[in-house]
Amino acid sequence: MAALAADAPKTNSPAADTNAPPAAKSEMAAIPDAAHKPVCLTNTVTIAGQRVAYVAETGMLPILKPDGTSRASVFYVAYTRQGEKDLAARPVTFCFNGGPGSSSVWLHLGALGPRRVKMNPDGTLPPPPFGLADNAYSILDGSDLVFVDPVATGFSRATRDEKPDQFFGDSADLDSVGEFIRLWTTRHERWLSPKYLCGESYGVFRAAGLADHLRSRCGMYLNGLILVSGVLDFATIADNPGNDVPYPLYLPAYTAAAHFHGKLPPDLQSDLPGALAEARAFAKGEYSAALQQGDSLSAAEHKKIAAELVRLTGLKPQVIEDNHLRIDEGVFRKQLLHDQGLILGAYDARITGRDDEPASPYPDFDPSSAATMGPFSAAINSYVRGELKFEDDLPYEILAGVQPWNYGVRNSYASAGEKLASTMNQNPYMRILVLGGRCDLVCPIDTVHYALDHMPLDAAYRTNITYAEFDAGHMMYINLPDLKKMQKVVEDFLKP
Repeated sequence: MAALAADAPKTNSPAADTNAPPAAKSEMAAIPDAAHKPVCLTNTVTIAGQRVAYVAETGMLPILKPDGTSRASVFYVAYTRQGEKDLAARPVTFCFNGGPGSSSVWLHLGALGPRRVKMNPDGTLPPPPFGLADNAYSILDGSDLVFVDPVATGFSRATRDEKPDQFFGDSADLDSVGEFIRLWTTRHERWLSPKYLCGESYGVFRAAGLADHLRSRCGMYLNGLILVSGVLDFATIADNPGNDVPYPLYLPAYTAAAHFHGKLPPDLQSDLPGALAEARAFAKGEYSAALQQGDSLSAAEHKKIAAELVRLTGLKPQVIEDNHLRIDEGVFRKQLLHDQGLILGAYDARITGRDDEPASPYPDFDPSSAATMGPFSAAINSYVRGELKFEDDLPYEILAGVQPWNYGVRNSYASAGEKLASTMNQNPYMRILVLGGRCDLVCPIDTVHYALDHMPLDAAYRTNITYAEFDAGHMMYINLPDLKKMQKVVEDFLKP
């Protein structure tokens, strides 16, 4: 979660999460220049019926200037399996979320780590107070894990004499996170280990850039990337005037959400795979062709396209007409269950909330974000200080204000496709695993598929890319059946 603002104004680059605090925070530069000493504790967790003993290391690493002084301190939590004699055979996976401005709490305590947040089995909000449980679906049995909080998130801060906003941009972010990975790998003697990156949402954009950065800057070749609910090309998600690319790519997610809420016609409602296949075929064919014609589309064709959109989205015909055949996620979330006084979640359209402003054209909040913020906030603040014994009086910034973010482009859409293709062409052993939830209305999996299909990659290496779809949304792992599936898919991917 916490990758992109679902309800932000549409621009050629994403905005930070609308719930994030403003960037001007005095504590961002308040961390002492002296680094914390790492805190190491041992514990066990049962995964797939086997007890896994591990060391949890919680600490800070410096981001250094050329003269050796520190620019920032980056907070991390690392889990390494005890008793491993051959570290060269043991994978290590570096994990981070997106935003920009998100800490790694979501992947850490939602999916991959040995402890996880207690949610209802379907990922809806449980009653407070909240709690933690052992994660029987952690991937720690298959890989060591390092959860990284980029500068300004978690406890990571610029040092006293440094300006935090120097870290707020694509290139600066790759420099700092890349330096963290290099230094952690060096200090822990893991240069010969298989190395993976796992990024969620904007973290997917970061992972693609890091693969190129680590190769070119450090000579570090990765074994693979795990791309969770992400974005590689912002042209696929920014439905600005004149950019019709996102509308067909979002359609299958609308179909999946409408199916979940029982709003499709009977033939589609009884066959989700068939419904998704029809949505994708229509999106790639007639729908895309119709949008390209603009106002030159004939009345007969307009009527035909509108009828099919009604069929595949569950929306009323007037909604389709009022929006000129172009349905953005805010309209869909507002209108699908409008008659019931409900709005849909952006990160997970399965999750609904009461519409407190029925006359407003867009939802006033994201019910799926509201369902996760409280449990994850309580969990990380309790876990870091209570179980990991890491003491710091700074607030743990789950979502930090890091705007404006410099994407390194002007009058264009930011894209990491060329960097990723270049890395794969030069390192033909690097594999890609793409994970996406069908009910994700922030970064639908079809947008990543499109970006990967359009990057300049040699055909010989396209077999290195695999996909897995899940029933829930952006944070598919909060849905227990999806978490179980995710563990198996990821661990199979990590095997040589």
